[in-house]
Formats: sequence, structure tokens, C-alpha cells
Amino acid sequence: MNIWKFSALIVLTTFLMGSSFAVGKIGLHYASPLFLVGLRFVLAGIIMVGIVLVLRRPHPQSPTIWLKMGLIGALQTAGVMGCVFISLRTITAGESSILTFTNPLLVVVLGTIFMGMRYKWYQWIGVVLGVIGVSITVGAQIEWKIGIVFGLCSAVFWAMATLLVKRWGMLFDTWVLSAYQMLCGGIILLLLSLLLEDPVFVWNKESILILLWLSIFSSIVQFAVWYYVLQHGDPGKTSSFLFLAPFFGVLSGWLLLGETLYLSSIVGGLFIIVGIYLVNQQFQSKKRSATLIK
Repeated sequence: MNIWKFSALIVLTTFLMGSSFAVGKIGLHYASPLFLVGLRFVLAGIIMVGIVLVLRRPHPQSPTIWLKMGLIGALQTAGVMGCVFISLRTITAGESSILTFTNPLLVVVLGTIFMGMRYKWYQWIGVVLGVIGVSITVGAQIEWKIGIVFGLCSAVFWAMATLLVKRWGMLFDTWVLSAYQMLCGGIILLLLSLLLEDPVFVWNKESILILLWLSIFSSIVQFAVWYYVLQHGDPGKTSSFLFLAPFFGVLSGWLLLGETLYLSSIVGGLFIIVGIYLVNQQFQSKKRSATLIK
């Protein structure tokens, strides 16, 4: 893949990742958070399931493997995105994206503790820089908002899902996993919406466009482009560009929502961005070399 095509696709997929926070916050004007994100991933999951069935991608034959896909969906889609959309009620889209994309830093810590992985010194420097960045970003808050807690929880769920995918990834076709974990997570989110909130969705042109954008562009297209780049380029190099996602999260929050760019968020975000870049370099586990892929 030539450098221009690679660069364009990286910018596109990370832009879709980051800007989904601002678009999602706009969507909260028309819908309750869990119901909106549940509709997003049920719709995206249904479309993706249709695609993998038409393409005849290999499906799991074992019930145990289906349960593992369901668990990944509960963490990756329901856990991560449920926390993200709840966080958007009380903090900015930029802050939510910064906190959520600290997940690679947590992968290093949790991977070391629970999976016996060994990381290079510069990756641990990345973790330290990330912790400093989070401290600057949230420590400068005059009041501790509950959205900060949910933003951090989304990163924890994402790191847990990443480690499970690394452990079980060879059991699934990537596209099949994506389709069914989206659908499973979306269904869980709709059930949680019925239990924990009064489900609301105001059906009009704006809300439908937001739902379609989140479901198709920020979910399906973003996923397809990301995995295309991973498969046709160097995974380690590709993953290192994840630092662009929180950058686009802050930028889109400023452009679309008029969010104030506080100095603490800018400085903290820069620390986190550098940390993400360092962490997503190649590392070795005790058993074999591996590349951190999201």
C-alpha cells in the first residue's frame, strides 16, 4: 500500500473513531443514552451479520465459542459504548474521547498482571505519561463529575475486551466476531435501557441522520477501513496511529459543539497521545512475539 493511500485511510478511520463522540453527544438531544447506543449497534450488527452471511464467512460451530463472542460483545460494545454515552451527559466529547482512548495504557498493566506479557521500557514510559495525562485532564476539574468515572470505566472495559480478543482471537473470523459482538452488545444495551432509564428517541430527520451516521459510518465503515489497513500494512505501525482518535475527538467537540479547549485538557491530552503512541509499538510476551492490535 502506498504512503498516500495509507495516510488517507488512517486519517479516515481515526476521524470516524474520534468524531463519533461529538456526534453521539448531539444525538443525546433526541434520545436517552443507552437507548441511542443500543439502537446504533443493533442496526450496525444486523447489517454486519447480513454481510458476513452473504459473504459466507466461517461461523463458529461450538456453543462455547459463541458464548465467548457474546462476552466480548458485552465488554466491547455494551460496556465500552454504554459508559461512553452515559459519560457524555456530564462531560465534553473531547474529555470522554481522551479518557476512553487511554485503553492501550491499561492493556499494558492488565496484560502484565493477568497474561504474563512483557513490555519494552518505552512502553512503560508511555503508561507513565498516560497516567500523568489523565491526572492533568481530570485533576484540573473544579468538580468531580460522574462522567469522568464512566469515561475511565469505558477504557477499562475496552482493555479487558482487547486482552480477551488477543487470547481467543484465533477462534473467530474477524468479520464474524465484529458482526455478532456488535449485535449482542446492542441487544444488551437495549435491555439495560429498559431497566435503567426511560427509553426515549425523538424520530425526526436530524435524529435519524445521526443514528445512521453512528451505525454505518462510525461503526461499519470505520471498522472495515481499520481492519483493511491492519491487513494490508504493518499492524504495529498502524496501531501506533491510534493517538489520532482522541485528537479528532477533541477537535470535533470544538468544531461541532463549541466545546472550550481548556489548557488542562490540551496538555493532558498531549501526554496521553504520546503515551498511546509509545504503548502501541511492538512488544514481546513470554511465549511469543506479538503486536498490540485494537
